[in-house]
Amino acid sequence: MPNSESTCWSMIRAAAAGSPADRAELARRYLGVVRAYLVARWRGSAVLGDIGDAVQEVFVECFRCGGAVEAAGAGRVHSFRAFLYGVTRNVARRFESRQPRFSPLPDEIDANEASQSRLFDRAWAQAIMAEAVALQRERADERGAEAVQRVELLRLRFEENLPIRTIAERWGVAAATLHHAYALARKEFRAALLEVVAFHQPGSPVELEQEAASLLKALS
Repeated sequence: MPNSESTCWSMIRAAAAGSPADRAELARRYLGVVRAYLVARWRGSAVLGDIGDAVQEVFVECFRCGGAVEAAGAGRVHSFRAFLYGVTRNVARRFESRQPRFSPLPDEIDANEASQSRLFDRAWAQAIMAEAVALQRERADERGAEAVQRVELLRLRFEENLPIRTIAERWGVAAATLHHAYALARKEFRAALLEVVAFHQPGSPVELEQEAASLLKALS
């Protein structure tokens, strides 16, 4: 989980300097994003069978001497999300170019750059939201049973799409009480989201709010 002493850039600089632990952590954090994007890009195509090799090649490209992570660690990259997208897109194109002519790729691969970028942004947003949920659960475990219950309340509301009144009936509590807990749960999730955003894209409070809004938009 992120903490006030670290950002993705401190991890990237350590990885660029050759730290095995930070390289492993970098891959752990972003492997899911890379895989999700490539699955979406290649769905229905023969290239999907190369997904494992392609994901591995993305990180080989990142970690090679003079490679992508070294450039990012040297401060020559502003947005790690855009940076990772560029590396992943270039690797994807190399794999696509190796396909025989009789095995066409889906139309999505020939779409414009904006649509491909949106695919990656959605995969990124999903990963950030999952990390924020995990952080909220971690904080809830520290705060006690009521905080844990608020995390479950959000899950029931958003994953199972249950109305507050239905959850209140199920739990045997007043709907007004649950509405109050729901508002607090949303506030706690937003705090967790902003903390995760600050790790991956450090900035001012206004910039963090803007980034959080863009992530929610990418999921809509």
